[in-house]
Amino acid sequence: MQDVTRATRCLARLTQLTGASLLVELWPVVLRIARLIHGFRSHEVTPQRTFDFEVQLNELLRETGRLIVQWVFNRLEPAEEVPSLLWHQGDLYRRKRKSSMRYLSCSFGPIRLRRYLYEPIEIRDRCLFPLEWQLGVIADSATMALADTVARLASDFTQRQLLDHLAQRHSIHWGVRRLRKVVTAMAEGMGEQRHRAQVARLLAWFKEAAESTGPRKFILSVGRDGIMLPIVQSQKYKEGAAATVSVFKRNGKRLGTVYLGQMPEEYQVAISQQLTRLLLDILKQWNGPLPQLVYVTDAGYHPTDYFNRVLSRMCHPRTGQMLQWEWIVDYYHACQYITKIAQTILGPGREGYAWAKKMRSWLKTKPQGLFRVLRSAGALRAIRGLMNPEDEKDYESAYNYLRNRAAFMNYVGFRKQKLPIGSGVTEAACKTIFTQRFKRSGMKWKLEGGATILALRVIDLSGVWQQARAAMFAAMEAAYKKDLQRPTPAYSSNEYGENAA
Repeated sequence: MQDVTRATRCLARLTQLTGASLLVELWPVVLRIARLIHGFRSHEVTPQRTFDFEVQLNELLRETGRLIVQWVFNRLEPAEEVPSLLWHQGDLYRRKRKSSMRYLSCSFGPIRLRRYLYEPIEIRDRCLFPLEWQLGVIADSATMALADTVARLASDFTQRQLLDHLAQRHSIHWGVRRLRKVVTAMAEGMGEQRHRAQVARLLAWFKEAAESTGPRKFILSVGRDGIMLPIVQSQKYKEGAAATVSVFKRNGKRLGTVYLGQMPEEYQVAISQQLTRLLLDILKQWNGPLPQLVYVTDAGYHPTDYFNRVLSRMCHPRTGQMLQWEWIVDYYHACQYITKIAQTILGPGREGYAWAKKMRSWLKTKPQGLFRVLRSAGALRAIRGLMNPEDEKDYESAYNYLRNRAAFMNYVGFRKQKLPIGSGVTEAACKTIFTQRFKRSGMKWKLEGGATILALRVIDLSGVWQQARAAMFAAMEAAYKKDLQRPTPAYSSNEYGENAA
């Protein structure tokens, strides 16, 4: 039993550091680990035995972690160091005895926690548990580490998948209500820090792009698009909105993208405000050379309205100088209208396909490519003669779309400047932000629940999860230090009875 002897020596050393009480807690589990190791080494090694050994060891190590967390947390409030009185938001609270054990979930599983209760002097407020605030307990249910794991998984897993995962991997058996409370609390806490984290990430990309080599300015590219969502209890607004802010180096290579998203609402006001605030704060904090400002969209109603009302009138937040935004209509969206013209004139066959392919090439590579396409379409229509009313309507719609946006389709010039001509990043954002999570088989969403998941997905996909989480920790710590304070010496503890002494 050499393994048991070694385990005993390790525990003896641990006892010197922490005391005998932790040894008492851990000893049964350590013996089980030692027996497991001895049993594995004493028999023939096979794939099945190796699998069983690793699974059982993982369970025992998780139990060890659970016991250690429980032991540490329950010794964080020594009586001689806990104040008898506390201020909280202008009200005075007095310490009572430690509460009875309550269950709290951590990443190792459920633990039992005892903590001091503070009751208000004036019986009009709720009692306080300062230790839970110090630990960062989320929604009265989970430690910060577990809540972080739950929030990350919630942005991608369904409720049923997540509850099964918690039961299998963490031995935690929650109901839907508790799960939603934890996820909502994390979304609200981290959502408040999203903007600042995204600004910091974009500024870091600005610095890297400005120092890159290439023939042109580095580029700040903005896009936005919409997608229909399966919303219940709302018959009017069902179009969600996604926006992207990307940074390109001087050689035209994209460094990265941050994302914004909004559940359906009238006029998409919220996402317009978020995007405008993000752009202004980036430019306000950036002290280097101004990037080339590009707006790439499909020229739908909301993207067009945003350009006309906001971007075309935007001034530099520090200098007040009018900013010059280059609006580019998505090349691939324009190609769809060329295909539509071909089908109305020539039909869906080989002839129409060949003409559309040639026009797409002209649009992208020929000077004045759009006008060449429109002249060819007009001449072809005159040759073919009259069309049925439905084809005539489709032709006029596609033709007018291209003609009215000719100023934003100079793709030859855009390519020479190394500017992006496609809104693929924004189109992909609609799929990654919304479709992959919100449009699975049989799903229906309420606006409130969707907004919670959306807030977490935007943070995760933007790559600012750690920054937003760290800022959330800092905000929680600052709030704790501000709200919970010891009273001034002018208050006598004897005034409030023996429990306050």
